[in-house]
Amino acid sequence: MPTLFDPVALGALTAPNRTIMAPLTRARATRDHVPTPIMAEYYAQRASAGLIIGEATGISRQAVGWPYAPGLWSNEQVKAWQLVTRAVHNSGGLIIAQLWHMGRMAHSAVTGRQPVSSSATAMQGDAHTYSGKKQFEIARPLAAEEIPSLIADYVTAARNAIAAGFDGVQIHAANGQLIDQFLRDNSNFRTDEYGGGIANRVRLLGLVAKAVADAVGADRTGVRLSPNGESYGVDDSNPAPLFTAAADILNAIGIAFLELREPGPEGTFGATDVPRLSPLIRKHFHGPLILNSDYDITRAKADLDSGLADAISFGRPFLANPDLVQRLREGAPLNKDEMATYYSQGAEGYTDYPMLAHSKTLL
Repeated sequence: MPTLFDPVALGALTAPNRTIMAPLTRARATRDHVPTPIMAEYYAQRASAGLIIGEATGISRQAVGWPYAPGLWSNEQVKAWQLVTRAVHNSGGLIIAQLWHMGRMAHSAVTGRQPVSSSATAMQGDAHTYSGKKQFEIARPLAAEEIPSLIADYVTAARNAIAAGFDGVQIHAANGQLIDQFLRDNSNFRTDEYGGGIANRVRLLGLVAKAVADAVGADRTGVRLSPNGESYGVDDSNPAPLFTAAADILNAIGIAFLELREPGPEGTFGATDVPRLSPLIRKHFHGPLILNSDYDITRAKADLDSGLADAISFGRPFLANPDLVQRLREGAPLNKDEMATYYSQGAEGYTDYPMLAHSKTLL
């Protein structure tokens, strides 16, 4: 049986282990969404991951409504990302870019534009902006004739990612972001070819995935979904046929891997009683499957042993433990993550978590 520490083929990439770093928004870019040198240090510290899935990265100015989050639409951003990817590669790691459009989760106080979505809906609660929290706005429904331009933004960002030295890309279609807003029936009330039945609601995902795969190679294109339960206000009344249809489309395109975020009833970062759909999706998607959410080494071993998962992605454990692979291999204790510094702009809670070797010298 494969372990977390065995290699795995993920399309064109061969990850040296199956301990994947999940995408983590950390808000260390500039106000103009340009990556900063400290981000190179942060990712290089975590290069022992089998594969780093980089933080959510905006495909356009309208797409990224999170303060100090990075983008991939300008030459300046591409050049800045090159420092990050070079640092990871020099440390022996692999890194891909996660392509992001927030849809209705963006805010005009950050983007300068009204948010867009599948339909005229608003997320409950408050958005993070440069001047504090503000109530989410009602999104403008994207017109059907705007969809080709949206897809082109994903393609441009994907090509920019390769130019910036990334080893591939992941399309963010999970966690209540724009594509997820099209997928689910509590946020998509359209009556055109992108709304109504499942075949229409999965259309945008399929078009984006195919266009990105054609641009940079299906073997360098991954997708992230969150199929079970509510996620940032987005939910579906019948998720099993919806997400198996999505899996069928992605399987036909031949993407490099599919990552599923699947919280459980006792989830520590979102919880749901909706059973996870990975056992069903596994029957429809035949490529590498990466599972995520509240995994420890025992759960990871069980899902690898059963063949349900090909790899496991860890988020907050990698945030607080740059050398997570070594710690898991040795059964060493883990540093605790500090939520107060998740989105601050400094080194604290970012590049200053201690490595295991350093911890041992203090004993």
